[in-house]
Amino acid sequence: MARYTLVYGLRLIEEGALVEAGETKLQLRDGEIAGLTLHTIDGTIPQLRRALDRSLDAFFEFLPGATEEDKRDFDDS
Repeated sequence: MARYTLVYGLRLIEEGALVEAGETKLQLRDGEIAGLTLHTIDGTIPQLRRALDRSLDAFFEFLPGATEEDKRDFDDS
């Protein structure tokens, strides 16, 4: 099974207080720069949890390099 490092961050702020969410840069060992796009979700705590779960499911579904075995063995559905 492939091994990865998951880079993530969360911050909860009042809806409407955010002006902009940009992109963060990651410096990789080989000297390359990788982008990390920030995403936002608005809603109540239960809505945020459901939306985050769906977003994570979609992320892993389309993860480059993930084998069908990885997806099959660790799919929660």
